[in-house]
Amino acid sequence: MTVAAPTTTAVDWAAVRADFPVLTREVHGKPLVYFDSANTGQKPNAVIEAVDDFYRRHNANVSRAVHTLGTEATEAYEGARAKLARFLNVRGDELVLCSGTTFAINLVAYSWALPRLQPGDAIVLTRMEHHANIVPWQLVAQRTGATIKVAELDELGRLDLARLYSLLTPEVKLLALTHVSNVLGTVNPVREICREARKRGIATLVDGSQAAPHRALDIAAIGCDFYALTGHKMSGPTGTGALWARREHLDAMPPFIGGGEMIKEVRFEGTVFADGPRRFEAGTPNIAGFAGLGAAVDYLSALGMDNIEAREQALLERFTAALGEVPGLRIFGTAPDKAAVVSFLVEGAHAHDLATLLDLEGVAIRSGHHCAHPLMQHFGVPATCRASLAYYNTFEEIDAFVAALNKVRTLLA
Repeated sequence: MTVAAPTTTAVDWAAVRADFPVLTREVHGKPLVYFDSANTGQKPNAVIEAVDDFYRRHNANVSRAVHTLGTEATEAYEGARAKLARFLNVRGDELVLCSGTTFAINLVAYSWALPRLQPGDAIVLTRMEHHANIVPWQLVAQRTGATIKVAELDELGRLDLARLYSLLTPEVKLLALTHVSNVLGTVNPVREICREARKRGIATLVDGSQAAPHRALDIAAIGCDFYALTGHKMSGPTGTGALWARREHLDAMPPFIGGGEMIKEVRFEGTVFADGPRRFEAGTPNIAGFAGLGAAVDYLSALGMDNIEAREQALLERFTAALGEVPGLRIFGTAPDKAAVVSFLVEGAHAHDLATLLDLEGVAIRSGHHCAHPLMQHFGVPATCRASLAYYNTFEEIDAFVAALNKVRTLLA
């Protein structure tokens, strides 16, 4: 399969930034510099207005009423599914709408893995995984007698592919890995990795939380069995996300949560469940949230994901160069192919102290273990600072960040 080259067009990034109302505010009397988009993406007016419009004009439950509002609510919800499916290059009837990546991975863990795994089986994870792609597998392994094997990293924060492939032995039933590291920014070659797993008959789950907001996705080309993503990181509302799964998996997986809307017929003698994906969408969903997610997908698609990636790579290049001029600063993760996520420490300063003092300068970054304890253990540190940029950030903000960091560094010296 030939992969199309990225195509970029001219974008007025100042006008794009003006779409995000929160970016105009001040914090502690200073202009906000929001460098925490790996934690959650900021929301453009189009998303905020879509949620507001739903509650003001269309609020009703989905799939349960023939009246006009009920029809409109259902159209908004199913419209989001259709938009997201096109965004990912998948079929809508293979896309489970849910609260986000954590739910999506747990769905696979309990509905796909738990009924299948046995003592002697194994799951392969990587050192760079978020806890959401570790803890569910530990829980399943404890209940089934399966074991977990860990693929390690090289000195640049990349997966050691030779060592990873050596772990893909006959007892391995699942490989679960992140597309983009939330700490290092490393972009994993998931297409190649999934191909190697598939040759060995191993199912693959890809955590796309940090990929979906920042680069064009073609899940069909990746060739995985499951792909999970979170809406709030891609400028959508919180409490939204999706799991894509191959049709044969959806058809074979039992329900994870029972209730309304995930059934065809209920009798006390037994229940006939709906087909996937609705089999996994019990209860009233976050309808307004998905109306907002649909608007977020429209917004990102209009900008163009290749334009977004190019913009963020330009910001990353400038940011990395600027940080290289800060005395005593160490960057964790320097893979050639990485997203605009930079974890760092400054000699003699604790990560939390740096982040707290930077906040007083109007700068928002994250400090801590970033839900990645095993990765912190790998580097021998309890925590790092993480600055994560997005397309709505500016080069001027990078300059302001570095000035604030140098000021804070002097205070902590």
